[in-house]
Amino acid sequence: MFNRDSWQEIFDTISKNKLRTFLSGFTVALGIFIFVILFGFGNGLKNSFKEFFVDDATNIFRLFPGRTNMPHNGFKSGRYIEFDNDDLAAIQKNFAFQIQYITPRITRNYTVKYKNKSNNYGLRAVAPGHQEAEKTILMKGRFINHQDVKNKTKYVVIGRLVEDDLFEGEDALGKYVNIGKRSFKVVGVFQDDGGDNEERFVYTAYTTNQLIEKNTDKVGQIIVAFKPIIGYAGAMEFEEELMAFMKKRHDINPKDESAIYLRNVADDLEQNQQFGSLLQIVVTFVGIGTLIAGIIGISNIMVYVVKERTKELGIRKAIGATPRSVIAMILQESIFITTAAGYIGLFGGIFLLSSLDNTLDDYFIKNPYIDMGTAIFATILLIIFGGIAGYVPARRAARIKPIVALRDE
Repeated sequence: MFNRDSWQEIFDTISKNKLRTFLSGFTVALGIFIFVILFGFGNGLKNSFKEFFVDDATNIFRLFPGRTNMPHNGFKSGRYIEFDNDDLAAIQKNFAFQIQYITPRITRNYTVKYKNKSNNYGLRAVAPGHQEAEKTILMKGRFINHQDVKNKTKYVVIGRLVEDDLFEGEDALGKYVNIGKRSFKVVGVFQDDGGDNEERFVYTAYTTNQLIEKNTDKVGQIIVAFKPIIGYAGAMEFEEELMAFMKKRHDINPKDESAIYLRNVADDLEQNQQFGSLLQIVVTFVGIGTLIAGIIGISNIMVYVVKERTKELGIRKAIGATPRSVIAMILQESIFITTAAGYIGLFGGIFLLSSLDNTLDDYFIKNPYIDMGTAIFATILLIIFGGIAGYVPARRAARIKPIVALRDE
């Protein structure tokens, strides 16, 4: 079946019917090309959802104070809720078995100065657990620790870009910077996978900031990390218990949804991953539909090819060609065209995906890709069905009697 004469005959046929061959191959190549692109876009969407959460730990709740919209226990609606240090202690005490760590976050903006250089940066007053919550990576020195919180020390940890801006190549560790009208010692420099914006922050102990702000005990956001061992179901139950506890503590109507907002990062990640997976399934089905369209296209073209060569096949049979050899000839041509075109479409799609890189970030498609195993499997599947598409009309042609074939117009 695969001898030299057979291949020579295939290439002769192809060279004499360039348009027909091009249309056959184009249908197949386009089918696999579109499948690869769509599947790659689906993976790109999932990458975007993953990267959205990569900057933070996923086993955390973020609690934000809001404003009541329902009266409760003698309090009117429209009351602003404020968190304080007692809330931190109460949460830690009542949910000790579920909590891995807890940290407040007070966010302010200050002018930070070193020698004759100054700039405006965000300051986050936090507890040690914030390093895990934000996945802060220390380049040198240390992060805020429990002694800093206890002693209200004037120490800061600065972002990589803060060091670049203010120190211009000089090592910031151990140096003093002015924040507002106060001097703080730099005890650490960090980087963050969240990008440049995250690396333009300055961290200090939350108690230090409270001392500066007239010795207040108020905090802004509260970040609670639950123990991963409780799992997703346990986290959802913990979320309900924590919200009920905080509403009761602040005399908030249990049905009031605006007084305290809780963002469950684990739940957000789960929902977005499910959405991403659903999108990829939809995209994959569209891609499979494209492959089927390609298979139908090659089948139709092969039916036309066989019809066009009816007299030729009749002559072959008249001079002794067996039905098996007729089938093999047409099948070999069909598989060759399908294989060549299929891999052209495959590598064309992979090349386009690799060249896109981050150009589609604005459309939430980041680093689209398709793993080689999936791509090759789809191509082989197309080749198999391309062979079947050629076999059906070839088998029909092999059954035609020579005298009938020779009379065909």
